[in-house]
Amino acid sequence: MSALLSRTLMALAVGATPAAFAQSCGSGGGATVCLSASGSGSAVQLSWTTSGTVSAVQVYRDTDSDVAGRTRIAQLAGSASGYTDSGAVPGRAYWYWIKFTTGGGSFNSGVARAVRVGVMRNLASPQLAATMAPGWNLGNALEAIGGTYVWGSTNFNEAAWGNAPATQALFNGIKAAGYKSVRIPVSWKQYADANDNISPQWMTRVTEVVNYAHAAGLVAMINVHWDGGWLQPTYARQREANARLAKFWTQIANNFRNHDDTLLFAGTNEVMVDGDYNAPTVEYCDVQRGFNQLFVDTVRASGGNNARRHLVVQGFNTNIDYANNCNATPPADPVAGRLMMEVHYYDPYDFTLDANSGSWKWGQAANPGGWANESYTDAQFQKMKQRFIDKGIPVLLGEYAAMLRTEYDAAGTYRKYWDQYITRSAFTHGLVPMYWDNGSPDNHQSGLFNRATGALVYPDVSSAIVNAAK
Repeated sequence: MSALLSRTLMALAVGATPAAFAQSCGSGGGATVCLSASGSGSAVQLSWTTSGTVSAVQVYRDTDSDVAGRTRIAQLAGSASGYTDSGAVPGRAYWYWIKFTTGGGSFNSGVARAVRVGVMRNLASPQLAATMAPGWNLGNALEAIGGTYVWGSTNFNEAAWGNAPATQALFNGIKAAGYKSVRIPVSWKQYADANDNISPQWMTRVTEVVNYAHAAGLVAMINVHWDGGWLQPTYARQREANARLAKFWTQIANNFRNHDDTLLFAGTNEVMVDGDYNAPTVEYCDVQRGFNQLFVDTVRASGGNNARRHLVVQGFNTNIDYANNCNATPPADPVAGRLMMEVHYYDPYDFTLDANSGSWKWGQAANPGGWANESYTDAQFQKMKQRFIDKGIPVLLGEYAAMLRTEYDAAGTYRKYWDQYITRSAFTHGLVPMYWDNGSPDNHQSGLFNRATGALVYPDVSSAIVNAAK
């Protein structure tokens, strides 16, 4: 399957170093105004110098450098020389202008750019993870693949798998339903050139979606999702995969380096040798562990808030048993207490994902001879508790869901029970459950929300999930 938290917590914050920019000047009517801007953890600070006589100034802001469409955010006296923009969203780039009035008319300073630096609190990963349950997946959206991308365009494949593009209304609906975090799978290779340079337009779109989550008050996580099978854990493909993974994460990390600690990075997704679902070999484990280490090293080297960002590494193929064996030792990290582990859960497959299966009942009472009933689920999650959680490494259940099977169970009784039980068992064992919503509410799918409006299509199932994580 392939926001911010309460402001009352801000007292725990550690401020970031402001990023200052050179003055940018504009003249007219016998006056010159030179503007500079710098971002900190609390605001963007504007300052300007004025030569000549100015009777009034207005402060304008936009999210791009085009003067068209900019918004006025303040009107000040001509004697003013500074302004604090505390309404700037952390991690988002803004362009600013001073429009000044003289006896000869109104004119503009040069444009100045700044980013408000997000706050990194003194929270260890177990503390942050405790605020994230339950979570939800924006599945089959930013990771969808389809037509060939034309470099420089905004014609993306986000809707290629039938889902409406993500909007603020959708994320507001997720928050209103009771979810606390959102996993945002992202495909990058299809939007990169031959040298693995990511399209700036695609980076802007991913940033926009992350900011939807922040604005809704959700913890967000982005990853490098499957997009062509280039991340193969074999010695033969290792050098190629390492180079691309490092280049992608360098660009992603630099783009998001000023975002606060409610943005997590997850290095990979379901790494395996394509088509090989057997237990991994020593080679496969070794190379996959190397991907995890490379990811940590690359993000930490990018600096800024990434030096202390919470990072998520994965078990081999996100399989609980393989994570327990292959990934018992986490990657080395120069920062203590800032790593999480991710696994997924779709057992039993014939019930959760196989539309051609006649297995539609789940649970010991309804299907006593069935595989992967309640006791099996509890035992699997207990493995993660003992291996990682009890040692201070939180575990995200990054994906889990059971499809709707109306041809057998019109009311969705067993689907709902499975979703509820998995959520509750994961939560009580200390994992963070993050439901896989693929966007479609149809039969044989796992969508819960209308992607176009953010409205719940299956409020009973969603409520069962949310209430199970309390």
